[in-house]
Amino acid sequence: MADGLPGAWSDPREPDGVQEICDQVKPHVEEKTNKIYVEFRVVEFRKQIVAGTNFLIKVDVGGENYIHLLVFKALPCNGGGIELLKVLEDKTKEEPLVPF
Repeated sequence: MADGLPGAWSDPREPDGVQEICDQVKPHVEEKTNKIYVEFRVVEFRKQIVAGTNFLIKVDVGGENYIHLLVFKALPCNGGGIELLKVLEDKTKEEPLVPF
């Protein structure tokens, strides 16, 4: 992939710095899934540069359970807010992160 080019998704990478974003959207994820997550740990992520940044995030939610999140982070000039866009449940550790 053309990592860093506008519109292109990065290759999957280690969770450096993304746990904070994940922690911020956790209450919204719990509301959407109607579940409480004791464990909520980023395993890997991909990003897409748009008018801000889209993040695809694989999250370990305990046991053998994983979810995929699509999160948008606005540019600082637009407030820098973070918004949960979508959640996919019932994922496995081996499933690749693909845009959804």
